[in-house]
Amino acid sequence: MTKTLFSPAPGTQSPLALFAGGKSVTREPGDLFTWPIITEEDEEATLEVLRAGNMSGTDVTRKFEGEFAEWMGVPYALGFNNGTASLLAAMFGLGIGVGDEIICPATTYWASALPVYSLGGTVVFADIDPMTLCLDPNDIERHISSRTKAIIVVHYLGHPADMDAIMAIAEKHGLKVIEDVSHALGGLYKGRKLGSIGHVAASSMMTGKSLAIGEGGMLTTHDQEVHDRALAFGHYERYTEEIPTASLKRFAGIPLGGFKNRMHQLSSAVGRVQLRHYDRRCAEIRKAMNHFWDLLEGVPGLRAHRVDESTGSNMAGWYGNHGLYRAEELGGVSVTRFCEAVRAEGVSDCQPGCNKPLHSHPIFNEVDIYGHGRPTRLANSVRDLRQPQGSLPVAEGIGRQVYFIPWFKHYRPEAISEYASAFRKVSEHAAELKVADSGDEENLGGWNFFHPTT
Repeated sequence: MTKTLFSPAPGTQSPLALFAGGKSVTREPGDLFTWPIITEEDEEATLEVLRAGNMSGTDVTRKFEGEFAEWMGVPYALGFNNGTASLLAAMFGLGIGVGDEIICPATTYWASALPVYSLGGTVVFADIDPMTLCLDPNDIERHISSRTKAIIVVHYLGHPADMDAIMAIAEKHGLKVIEDVSHALGGLYKGRKLGSIGHVAASSMMTGKSLAIGEGGMLTTHDQEVHDRALAFGHYERYTEEIPTASLKRFAGIPLGGFKNRMHQLSSAVGRVQLRHYDRRCAEIRKAMNHFWDLLEGVPGLRAHRVDESTGSNMAGWYGNHGLYRAEELGGVSVTRFCEAVRAEGVSDCQPGCNKPLHSHPIFNEVDIYGHGRPTRLANSVRDLRQPQGSLPVAEGIGRQVYFIPWFKHYRPEAISEYASAFRKVSEHAAELKVADSGDEENLGGWNFFHPTT
């Protein structure tokens, strides 16, 4: 059904702030968006490590790993200096190596896929689902070859991927599944903790994430050998002859990958404190974010990017929050122009786009990183895996269909309603935005994720 767009009467002033109307957001946010929440408990934990001169030890990290594993419901957790290192270790843990292929969603941060280059492997990208923005199970099988070893699943922007369908495909083809839980730590998929469903999971816990410990990463798995291989790869002090996996014992003493990937113990100390409060804080974030979307239910052009919590799934503490945009319901107004108007209403970080599709970046098409004499992506491959424009249409066009929304850290209905009213007002007066609408760039978004302050 075509909706009639608002058009102001001749001679009247538009209520949009973009055209000199009053702003929707008028109150100061205070700590509405402040994250992480740091208290004296965090400070004392870090001071204890500093005073003991124990920044480069492993005792605090091991305690954090044990608590994290229990929280996740898995037997093994291993701390890393960052999330990228944990993803590389997850790949190594599964035995991914020279000539192997992994399948990864095209819309994600580069660290979900790029570490495979360091192992002599390569990546094939698959398209995403336009509603969840996660890996589309229906686009996986056409990318599987005899060299495919694993599927990378990214719970993008906190939304759980369709794990039942993906795990079924993996089992059918004898593949392993790596969950990248960097956006979704603590989230649930049908009652199961994200990061406990695949064969191994990896995650970032840098300051911008919902579980923010400063800088760090974590690997979790049910498989002892995967854990032991990951440990042997870059944890030299812990890679001793006592390692349980027999095949690794004779090489003990020096990390197999030549990396030093241990977690800094100031991060471990903060992590232990943050984890104790995390579920409670996430519950408040979810309450706030769901309230925001409830206020916008049925508003033309706007759709919530969220999960139905009645299914036993949730979005943890959310992350990089986005909405889905439907330009056809707003007379074709571009998402760029829409966001410009929302920013004028006082929502300063409402930007269009998300992560650009990785298959279009030169590093996956042209760059010879290690001097192989041809693009690194093809260095150990028997076929040309490069994917041209048009091969993954949803990922290529998704930037024109999404936009950042505020990331509320506290449930404060009065304040949240001001932000929701900004989006509602712009939708109601979208017809006015057609004037001077220059449209969208072809590839909205960025390679490195944009972190809004609101």
